[in-house]
This record gives sequence, structure tokens and C-alpha cells, in this order.
Amino acid sequence: MTAVDPNETAAAIGPWASAAAAYQLLTVDVPAEHWIEALTTARDGLGLRFFDWLSAVDELAEGFSVCVHLAAVGEAGAVRQLLLRTRVPRAGAALPTAAGVYPGAGWHERETHEMFGIDFTGHPHLVPLLLPEGFEGHPLRKEFVLAARVAKAWPGAKEPGESDHDHAGPARRKMQPPGVPDPNEWGPLKGTLPPVAERPARAARGPRAAAAAAEGAPAVRADRPRRTRSITEGSASQSAPAAPEAAAPEGPAPEGPAPEGPAPEGPARTRSSDAPWHSPVPAHDPEPAKPAEPEPPAVPEKSAEPTSDDPSAETSESRNGERE
Repeated sequence: MTAVDPNETAAAIGPWASAAAAYQLLTVDVPAEHWIEALTTARDGLGLRFFDWLSAVDELAEGFSVCVHLAAVGEAGAVRQLLLRTRVPRAGAALPTAAGVYPGAGWHERETHEMFGIDFTGHPHLVPLLLPEGFEGHPLRKEFVLAARVAKAWPGAKEPGESDHDHAGPARRKMQPPGVPDPNEWGPLKGTLPPVAERPARAARGPRAAAAAAEGAPAVRADRPRRTRSITEGSASQSAPAAPEAAAPEGPAPEGPAPEGPAPEGPARTRSSDAPWHSPVPAHDPEPAKPAEPEPPAVPEKSAEPTSDDPSAETSESRNGERE
């Protein structure tokens, strides 16, 4: 698409036109009294002979903006397009028909007349096109109420197990889709439905939640008890690993008295194996223990009776022999 100067295009349509380019689209605004003149100039002067669509936009207090999208086709390597726009007041909205300039506009003006209520004077057949006969209102106006589900419950309004014949207890307030009013405030059942009973506020559960609510603090849910374990103890679902049984030393037990004093402290027993800080490592290696000095060998005590190896020893038997 070739670049087009907005000011040149507006000047070509008429001195009362203004143009602006945005999003790769040139828009020209014209007064409502020059609507047919601007369309004729765009077709004959600018060569925009292809009619694409016509519609309107509800601008609330500013009225309705009627837009026509035109294009020039058939040119090699270039497609020119233009959005021609005008504005009509909200009260008594009317605009001359464009069917005499672009015959394809007749269908779009019928749809715009139904949806927005804009009257296109001079239209050859301005009759309902899409809405059923006897339909009241214009659906695309912003003040139109989306009342398709006021008389009939919309899908998903009932919970599983609910029924139209079950009126034993108060029903919860039904959720309404966006744009649908309360059936007791608007529609054929206005003022005939009983008010929906509101559910009472849920009481605090447990003494701690009641005390917190009395002090103005946020209540504590009873189904989530307060944590009583520290981070070093791990979660309640983790159990402490069983202490490994001390292996019996091989060989004879060492002789000597048991060492006095408290046993040396070993590493703290971990209660959770997934936390590395449970097994602290000292910054310096502990000093090795000095070996105990060996005790001197015990001297055997001499027997009171003399041995046979001693020549000076005399036995009772030798004495008896000498006497005989």
C-alpha cells in the first residue's frame, strides 16, 4: 500500500473534511450534511469504487459514528483504502442513504438500522433483516439490557443436585452473566420474587481464632494448625533416622580401667537427611589424643615354700630320712 498524505486526501474530498492516519489506515471525518457528497467524491474523484462495509459505533452522549470502509482495487502493486466517517446525534439519529452511490450499502444500512436505531432516509427497503418480528429495542446500543436469560435460567446457574421443585431451604444468590439484571428488578417477574436470604457469617473456629477475631486480627483457619516444629527438625511427615548400631570390636577387649570423665561429644544426630546444615563440620581438625603410657610389668611375688632348685632348702622328707 502506497503512503498517502492525509491533508491532500481531505482537501480532495472537500474543505469541510479532516483526515488522520493511524494503524496503517486513513480516516476522513465529514459533517453529516455532506455525507452523500463525500461518498460521491471518494468514488469518482479518488477512484475508491469498492464498497467493503458500513456500520456504526455507539459513542454514548456524543451520538453515533457511522463509518464506511472503501477501497480501490484493480491497480497493479497498490491497494488504496479509506475509512469515511460521520457523526449523528443520539436523539433522532438519521442519515441520508448511501445506496444511490454504492448499491451494496443497502444491506448494511438495514442491519445498522436494526442494531442501532439509525434511520437512513431515502432507503428503498428499510425493513427488519436479522431480528425476529416484534423485537423491541436495539441490541448494539450500550444501554440495551442483555435480558436473554432473565426469564429463563442461563446454563450453569444451577449446582448439581438442585431442582426447580426443591424449595426446602434458602437458595444462594444466582450468579448473573455480565449485562443481565436481577430478575426481581427488571423483566416480567419484577417485584414478584422473594428476596434471597443471605447466609450468616461463618463463626470463628477454635479458641485461638476467636481470640484473634476479638482483637481485630485476621482469623486463623482451624483446618491449618499452627506449626510447632522448628526448621531444623524438618516437617512432621519426616521421621528421625534410626541410630546405627555400634559394631562390636574384633579381637580381645582392651585391659585396663575404663576412662573416667564424660564421653567425647560426637556430631549431632540429624533428624532430617535433606538439610545439609544438620551435620556441621568444624573449622579446625581436633587435636589427636595422646597415647597412654604403658604400665611396667608386674613383678611376680616369691612363694613362701622353698623350691627344689635351691640347694640350701630342706624338705621335711629329707629330715625324716636322716633321723631314721
